[in-house]
Amino acid sequence: MLKLALKYARKFNFTVNLTQADARYLPFPDETFDRAIAVATYHHLKGRGKQLKALRELRRVLKPGGEAFITVWNRCQPRFWFKGKEVMVPWRMKDRTLYRYYYLFTYVELRGLMREAGLEVLRSFPESSYKLPVKTFSRNICLVVRR
Repeated sequence: MLKLALKYARKFNFTVNLTQADARYLPFPDETFDRAIAVATYHHLKGRGKQLKALRELRRVLKPGGEAFITVWNRCQPRFWFKGKEVMVPWRMKDRTLYRYYYLFTYVELRGLMREAGLEVLRSFPESSYKLPVKTFSRNICLVVRR
């Protein structure tokens, strides 16, 4: 993700300072950011405790009134209808297949987790490429939250 971020920063001539860190232990002082982005992050954390710790860290580094854009995988995607909330999904890399952990969220569950972490959900919606009128079945759940 850092490589992709750097690629797009160069493409659009953005100045960036990218850091690799554990989402549960962010290496930034309290109230550092006005805005944050967490794409494809929290659904890889196993267990509500780790998810909550990471979201509380996000809240800690946001300034009062600061906002974040978050995406996670949606439990209600048709391909997961007959599976549990926790799945191992194959990820192909050249000649290997790796299995990555995903926790699949519902809109209701995600809103409750945000509230518990002290974040206000301003908006929840499917990704922009999802064109069907019922948002419930989209691949990703997108949120805009505020501290």
